[in-house]
Amino acid sequence: MRHLTLFAAATLGVATVAIAAQDTNRVALDTAVTAGTRTPANSARDRYRNPAETLAFFQVKPTDTVIELWPGGGWYTEILAPYLKAGRLIGVAPANGLRGIEGLRTKDASTYGRVETAPYDPATGMTAIDASSADVVLTFRNVHNWRMGGVENAEKVFAEAYRVLKPGGVLGVVEHRLPEARDAGAEEKSGYMKVSSVVALATKAGFTVDAQSEVNANPKDTADWPQGVWTLPPSLRLKDVDRAKYQAIGESDRMTIRFRKPAA
Repeated sequence: MRHLTLFAAATLGVATVAIAAQDTNRVALDTAVTAGTRTPANSARDRYRNPAETLAFFQVKPTDTVIELWPGGGWYTEILAPYLKAGRLIGVAPANGLRGIEGLRTKDASTYGRVETAPYDPATGMTAIDASSADVVLTFRNVHNWRMGGVENAEKVFAEAYRVLKPGGVLGVVEHRLPEARDAGAEEKSGYMKVSSVVALATKAGFTVDAQSEVNANPKDTADWPQGVWTLPPSLRLKDVDRAKYQAIGESDRMTIRFRKPAA
């Protein structure tokens, strides 16, 4: 009985430490989200993108090595850079897609100077990042761009994500969601992707689905707009045509999927 009691106490102790670590990470994450270094216009979109909840779901820790695929203007970089000050952040995209990070480093070297970049070669589907070196790979609203360049193009990116992740590492994907009953041809031009298509791409690369979240869902988005997903904010491609209507809908309905590279 004494051994059982000691085992139960030890188990409780480990669980308590894990919960405390999660709480500490969440405090650090919330601090990064509310940091004064963020662009106000970016912060205003938190209600659509739910960054703290999304990154917590992807289990990103402050000491992780994180790769952000196609970081664009750096919307998530503004949060990840201060959050990962004890870790490592690497932006990956074709060379001309890394200008957002370069601009942030020029504007605020103290916050973004440690952010690294690694060009992605579309021809080979490779980067210079070492295999099995990253804890987490993240991509936000990019899969449709890869898919519109051809299925093979998307497959290359997922394969590279798998290569650079450590065994047991996480691939976090947020993507505009196309209803499963729709014609798959819409994926080639609408900016929306089916969950099944994204899962198929990840599964082919070797990933397994770890969990899915509705944190970025938007039931107002019917995904059948005249200019595809770009009809909605922030693009508002129709400009003043039905602008109030689309602003009331908000940003797109999005899948949020945590994939995992199987542990060795």
